[in-house]
Amino acid sequence: MKEFKNVTIVKKANVYFDGKVTSRTVIFENGERKTLGIMLPGNYEFSTGDKEAMEILAGSLEVRLPGEDRFVTYKEGETFFVPANSKFSLKVNEASDYCCSYIKE
Repeated sequence: MKEFKNVTIVKKANVYFDGKVTSRTVIFENGERKTLGIMLPGNYEFSTGDKEAMEILAGSLEVRLPGEDRFVTYKEGETFFVPANSKFSLKVNEASDYCCSYIKE
């Protein structure tokens, strides 16, 4: 999907790690929520309550998912999934554009 239609966008940005990771929240008519953001180079750890699907729109990054002992590289056009109620680590080597979908189960 290249664009979203009939959505509400929250004006205030989500800002993490001193502005090195930012996103905007998009809310769909059915209540589904996504964020669109940019990550600048750095190492980050995130926590999530909901299951997440992280689609890489541009750039690349290395991800260590819960229970894994190694990082896996994801690049433009690829998606990885993060289990609910977990933490995951990122190594971002170049500016990366992403879309995060929050999955209610």
